Amino acid sequence: MNPEAFDAIVIGGGQAGPALAERCSKEGLRTAVIERSHFGGTCVNVGCMPTKTLVASARAIHMARRGAEFGFTAGEIRVDMQRIKERKDQIVLQSRAGVMQWMQGLEHAEVIRGEAAFLGPHTVQVGQGSAARVLSAPRIFINVGGRVSVPDLPGVQDVPYLDSSSIMELNEVPEHLVIVGGSYIGLEFAQIMRRFGARVTVVERSPTLLPREDEDIANGIRDILAAEGIEFQLAAECLSLSRLGIGVAVGAACAAGSPVIEGSHVLLAVGRRPNTDGLGLEAAGITTDARGYIQVDDQLRTSAEGVWAVGDCNGRGAFTHTAWNDFEIVAANLFDADPRRVTDRIPCYALFIDPALGRVGMTEREVRASGKPALMAKMPMQRVGRAREAAETQGFMKVLADAQTKRLLGAAILGLNGDEVVHSLLDVMAAGQPWTVISRAVHIHPTVSELVPTLLQQLKPLLLD
Repeated sequence: MNPEAFDAIVIGGGQAGPALAERCSKEGLRTAVIERSHFGGTCVNVGCMPTKTLVASARAIHMARRGAEFGFTAGEIRVDMQRIKERKDQIVLQSRAGVMQWMQGLEHAEVIRGEAAFLGPHTVQVGQGSAARVLSAPRIFINVGGRVSVPDLPGVQDVPYLDSSSIMELNEVPEHLVIVGGSYIGLEFAQIMRRFGARVTVVERSPTLLPREDEDIANGIRDILAAEGIEFQLAAECLSLSRLGIGVAVGAACAAGSPVIEGSHVLLAVGRRPNTDGLGLEAAGITTDARGYIQVDDQLRTSAEGVWAVGDCNGRGAFTHTAWNDFEIVAANLFDADPRRVTDRIPCYALFIDPALGRVGMTEREVRASGKPALMAKMPMQRVGRAREAAETQGFMKVLADAQTKRLLGAAILGLNGDEVVHSLLDVMAAGQPWTVISRAVHIHPTVSELVPTLLQQLKPLLLD
């Protein structure tokens, strides 16, 4: 079978792939866009969009329950899980259809549905049997994303566990949800389901939540969630699952007596893995690491000439915003003679519990390990007038700076609008400007951001261990 000749092939319709297809189309390149399932990738279908829709429902319910604090009575709060799910589904379907229509409307692009696999460095087969198509192109972009990783726990095949996708298909609130994994995904669902009315227990192998974060951040997050009635079982190194009637039992420790947590449902939230198996990467000479992530250079080129890997599958970022930046880097190098690089970007992300954590740059632990002279300031959210007015005083703000250059090194905003406020610090870091640019600025009152200059004016030497 002679391959159909294209100028570019995009495998996967997540965040970066469609944007690359559009740019190729605008450049006049005949482009094939291959998608085996739903356009929009993880973010639109089972990630950011549906989960943040649930976060919004959970917050509305939570605030309604707090009516007495604000001077009103809402009456009995009844959670309609079916209606919550319908709202979530409607928003997802609208966005998914929007991406699909976008791709179908590109002048020089063809949408091809099916499973793709490499036959060689620049040849891809889509589908099997008589319906299979073989395509070739000098430029191929891999944007296949990732999926839930199922831990190899004793008994995991014997219980009907939930993952971060299937939990959003529930039509009723769990009586007692046990979450295995005390990191970002697990904690977001912990608060969502607790606010919906479930009893929630989080089980984590490490002695603290969120091991990547500073201890004060992890403890602050635990305090916020514990105040809402979420229970924790930490340092649970001997995890196991077993059936218990119509529910599940989670063995959570190796200590004498091996405590068992009994729940109606169990959510496994221990990470994700790339969708690179089945792609035939070996036939293309594309190398991966031990976990299956495609190895790329600083401009996202794979080991095969003319093949790039973007988004979650390259292991260089696990966020929608890093996938989009991957698109920008590839497009800038290919079409704009602009040598942008992955290492140009500053790490940033948020944990979307309520109130949220906004994180940018280095942690305090990383700054201390670097040994560089540094400054640090920290301020409780009780100092923020807007937070007091909103009765949202949990958390704190923390910032670190280089004592010699006055450049910001990192920041964490755990509190009201923390996921938005942190961008004022991120933008100055990206501009390569000293912290005095913000500390001397006049911010609007009353806002959370107006306390950022005050925070920076309190920077003091960080005592190294």
